[in-house]
Amino acid sequence: MKRKYIKIMALLIATIGILSSCKKFLDVQPEDKVLETQLFSTKQGIKTVLNGLYINLAGNQLYGDNLTLSTIEILAQRYNVPSTHSLTKIGTYAYTDNPTQSRLENIWTGAYSTILNVNTFLENLNRYPGVLDAKTEKIYRGEATAMRAFLHFDLLRLYGPRYSTADSTKMSLPYYETPQSSINPLLPANGFIQKVIDDLNTAESLLTEDEIVTTGVNIAAANASVDFLKNNRNYRLNYYAVKALKARVFLYRGDKVNALKFAKEVIAVSNVFPWTTTANALSEKQNPDRVFTTEMMFGITNTQLYARYLALFDPGVSDANILAPITARLNTVYESNENDYRFNLNWQIPTTGVKAYKTFYKYADIIDKTKTFRFTIPLVKISEVYFIAAESEPVAADGIAYLNTVRANRGLTALATTVNVNTELQKEYQKEFFGEGQLFYYYKRRNITSVPNGSAASGNITINFAVPMPLSESLYR
Repeated sequence: MKRKYIKIMALLIATIGILSSCKKFLDVQPEDKVLETQLFSTKQGIKTVLNGLYINLAGNQLYGDNLTLSTIEILAQRYNVPSTHSLTKIGTYAYTDNPTQSRLENIWTGAYSTILNVNTFLENLNRYPGVLDAKTEKIYRGEATAMRAFLHFDLLRLYGPRYSTADSTKMSLPYYETPQSSINPLLPANGFIQKVIDDLNTAESLLTEDEIVTTGVNIAAANASVDFLKNNRNYRLNYYAVKALKARVFLYRGDKVNALKFAKEVIAVSNVFPWTTTANALSEKQNPDRVFTTEMMFGITNTQLYARYLALFDPGVSDANILAPITARLNTVYESNENDYRFNLNWQIPTTGVKAYKTFYKYADIIDKTKTFRFTIPLVKISEVYFIAAESEPVAADGIAYLNTVRANRGLTALATTVNVNTELQKEYQKEFFGEGQLFYYYKRRNITSVPNGSAASGNITINFAVPMPLSESLYR
């Protein structure tokens, strides 16, 4: 794909050279240059471009589906995808067969094209100075730089080697920091992850004046105009989300000291992201906030979310193609505990009688279409920060205390201080992040290769973590 892009650019340059003798041609700006100038000459135009980057994140290629609802979760054996299922090749790690190959290609191209757009955005802020006030420009730069780190890191988690082993020195992926048309070299995984950290450090320094620090998330009222510099900051890559991402990245790197440091910095302001209420989790029947957006540190709005729900999870989908776990597997995950908010709220046997087993309602639509949490998919939550702290604490009892904080806010009783932290953490990751795309990365980071087979009532399957680089990239290296 990149090679084709380079050839097109070369052809355009050659064409310009041929036509450069024509004076009239010199008087006409290329159409894309005119559009760029128009966009970056006004505050509204620049905001539109930045909003477009978030829309890219929320597309089905990336976090609107593949990296949250379906592909990445099937790789983690979340659902029953037998041989009759249209996505069965994903569940058996048939990486060179479709639809696996095409979906992995879509993720790769979607992520790197968004990174290219991020880099173009940052370059154009340099090219058209003075349009934004200094504070706004810093916030925009911080968000865009954090987005570049966020995307690169998830590419590493999916396509890169297992970092927790000696594979951290193996060649991994290219890292792009400029809007160039050339192909960057592959970096060793440890060098790649350092660039992620560098970008997050830069983003953190740029976001110190983020309004979330002084006024909180500040969710706008229904149907009110939204100023994303002041409102709904948990739908943007804000100051605290960047700190949470640093905790996530350092833990992946195996640096528990820094992971704990940044986790604690976020936990110290956890009141900014309050836990969901018992009323929402257990009493609200028509308009429950099933994704717990008050706890969300960063998430996206996918306007196609309910169309994806109807295609993937709705009880009306045939048994052969619905994404739903085998009942025994689901009960094991939640330990058959109906007190767990995540189990009680998100898993139900349809009242219409079309299914005799529980189906996934987390992303089902609600009655009140004005609710601000409609179309939301969380990507970073306060609960994960507590899990990172639990895993990073050198004293096991202190780690259990962090786990118990999450459990208390999920309707569960406290664990004894003598339990194994890692055993209980795995259980919580399995419960907490259904439909959010984090479990496969957890298994890979912990090098947990044998997991319950999602397509069988018993027995394990060996995860193949060696997700290949797409052919569009590997053929030209």
